[in-house]
Amino acid sequence: MEENHVPKQISEVEIPDSDEKKPNKVVTCLKANALTLATVGGVICGIIVGIILKETVGTFTKREVMYVGFVGDVFLRMLKSLILPLIISSLVSAIASLDISLSGRIAARIILFYISTTVIAVALGILLVATIQPGANHAGDVGTENDGEGQRNITTVDSLLDLVRNMFPPNIIQACMEQTRTNLIVPGNDVDQQDLYKWDIVEEIVSGTNILGLVVVAVVVGIALAQLGEEAITLANFFHSLMALSMKITSWIIKLSPVGILFLVIAKIIEMDDMETVLGQLGLYFATVMAGIMVHGFVILPLIFSIVTRQLPFRYIANMSQAIATAFGTASSSASLPVTIQCLEENNGVDPRVARFAVPIGTAINMDGTAIYEAVAAIFIAQIRQLELSVGNYIAISITATAASIGAAGIPQAGLVTLVMVLDTVGLPAEDVSLILAVDWLLDRFRTVINVMGDAFGAGIVNHLSQKELNTLPDDP
Repeated sequence: MEENHVPKQISEVEIPDSDEKKPNKVVTCLKANALTLATVGGVICGIIVGIILKETVGTFTKREVMYVGFVGDVFLRMLKSLILPLIISSLVSAIASLDISLSGRIAARIILFYISTTVIAVALGILLVATIQPGANHAGDVGTENDGEGQRNITTVDSLLDLVRNMFPPNIIQACMEQTRTNLIVPGNDVDQQDLYKWDIVEEIVSGTNILGLVVVAVVVGIALAQLGEEAITLANFFHSLMALSMKITSWIIKLSPVGILFLVIAKIIEMDDMETVLGQLGLYFATVMAGIMVHGFVILPLIFSIVTRQLPFRYIANMSQAIATAFGTASSSASLPVTIQCLEENNGVDPRVARFAVPIGTAINMDGTAIYEAVAAIFIAQIRQLELSVGNYIAISITATAASIGAAGIPQAGLVTLVMVLDTVGLPAEDVSLILAVDWLLDRFRTVINVMGDAFGAGIVNHLSQKELNTLPDDP
């Protein structure tokens, strides 16, 4: 009986193994991450092709740069067209799906994380620039040629008031296209022109979506819908449907990201001036900002994530690679918002109610990379000008840089505008922004990456902390 029984068992085990083919893990992984790999490849190829064109052709005219970047510009426009419906629908939908107490707790956790990491980023930037002192040995070496970008007369108080003022837009439709800001005009000869507080005040309307104002409006609408319950179920379902529609269109546009980012990067590379000369003057400043960005993005944020969630951050970061590549290519955390949400939900398994709540708020107020840059830039310029800074100056810079980064719009080089208020803190003129313009376009891309990573880590951490509460609620419709 034993002789007949054993062969039968072996036969039953061997036959399925010989008939079934095991899937190739490498091929499966490549198929699953094909778009992400293509997007990262677009960034790398764009840098390589741009450098080759720059070295072989030399100088390009503005029209030629425009032609090269046309495809990328169209891609960027398509992404930006989704910012408005995504921010409004995602926030309203997420808050309306939660009870008020849970919404409040999630919001408190998100805001606490974002403010905490921004303060850490500013402190890191100040520590690095005070230790390395990139401007100490180059006083007077850096040119002051200015193209006028980023300049306006302003005080720190005005900037902080503008931040609060834009949180409450008087016209919701106008907030979709414009925001207000304070400017000062030169007074008459009888007024001390060095005292900005005695200048005449003018309120300007500037182009650009008032993200912060729309976030506040969307949060208020979401809370109202949650309180109304069944009475407003039709309107709540409209925002749920609008969110689903926006994400569907996002999935179509994302498929174009490798090509769009390729041309965006090529255009930016061939547009730049002689980088060898620029880095000779600003190399240590560039290295200081990059050191802060790398330490914060790949050490501090992952460490916080690991401590809170008890998970290694490597897979989490890898799953965000498409959002990271999009952030680098577009230099806009707002334009990267739809990709960030999709990566969080589909790749990292973050609850949609948390992802759609955390990321839009992060796009408005979480700018860790910008905070590092503004702290380093202000102190670097002070070192160039041989201005001795006191402990009080450093504290003032840290507070102002934190507030300025929160008020920075999620658009390319928005940090240049808010840097003016940080310079005002230490008595430096707005014109000194020109000292760092030469490398700002490149640093802008790296700090945008850290901004997006901060949003992603914040969503992941809050999702982990809120799991028990989320499991008690019905799934998002």
